[in-house]
Parts: sequence; C-alpha cells; structure tokens
Amino acid sequence: MAYLLLYFEFFKIGLFAVGGGLATLPFLYRLAGEVAWLSVSEIPSMLAVVQMLPGAIGVNLSAYAGMHFSPLGALPAVLGLLTPQVIIITIIARLFQSFNANKTVQQVFGALQPAAAGLLAAAAFQLVTLALLAPAAAPATAAERINIPETLLFIGVFILIRLFRKVHPAVFIAAAGAAGIALGL
Repeated sequence: MAYLLLYFEFFKIGLFAVGGGLATLPFLYRLAGEVAWLSVSEIPSMLAVVQMLPGAIGVNLSAYAGMHFSPLGALPAVLGLLTPQVIIITIIARLFQSFNANKTVQQVFGALQPAAAGLLAAAAFQLVTLALLAPAAAPATAAERINIPETLLFIGVFILIRLFRKVHPAVFIAAAGAAGIALGL
C-alpha cells in the first residue's frame, strides 16, 4: 500500500511538473514538507548528485527520492513520474496532426512556456536560498544568515562563467568542487 501511495505522489508530480526535470523541484519541496522520509535540506544534495548522473534529471530525482523511502521505492517513484508523461505524449502524438494548425492549441502551448519558466525560477530561488542562507531559526539578523564562504564561492563561479564562456562547464564544476573541499563546505 505504501508503494502505491508513493506511486501516486510521483504521478501527481509527473502530471504537473511542466518544463523538464528541474520543474519537479517545487513539488519535491512540497512533498518533503508532508512526509517524514524526505527532508527539505536533503533536496539540494540530491540535485547535486543527480546532475552528475547520466539521464533525465526528473527521473533521477524521483529515483533518488524513492530510494529515501525504501531501497525498492525508486521503481514506483519513477513509474509514477513517467506514467502521466507517457499518457499525455501518446494522446498528443495521436492528435497532433489534426490539431497542428489550430490556433487554440498553439495558444495553449504558448501559455505553457511562462508556466514552465515560473516553475524553473521558483526552483532556482529555493536552491539559491538553501545554498547561501542559514536556516531562519539559527541567527537573529538577516546579515548573520548569509553563509559567507558559500556566497563568495557562488559569486566567484558566476563571474568566472561570465568571463570564460567558451570553457567547458565540467571545468567550472570541478573548480567549484575543489574550492568547496578546500573551504570545508
């Protein structure tokens, strides 16, 4: 029964997470607030791990979260995430030829783009907040909440990326990882 509930939780995430794997993050944060087996503070670490793995980020995130539930939890989590997508894409593929020129269909797809951008922006904001700020309950003032080493590392990598756009992203990932290890982050 618990695996069925896990399947349906990820089914809902797969149904509404429009815009790619990172769009699942707001839904995972909501889920983490409702269940005992997943915490909000674990999600950034999960994201860091799954971005290093081959494959789709959303699928990898759901598998990782499902494994937090139990070792076999990855299967119902991934199946739950993928089921609505398979159903929707099957329906769209069958109907696409007849609706391709329909203005209403084009407007619906156009309306999904800002929704996807909003979900991605919300995920980015949550990740930056968790990475650069201490928990609200810890220090008293806003200035004390800023994690100085993490913030400096973030700014440094951001500046380097802007200056050296043609350098492969793996170089920045390795440099940020080495700096994080050196700073003990």
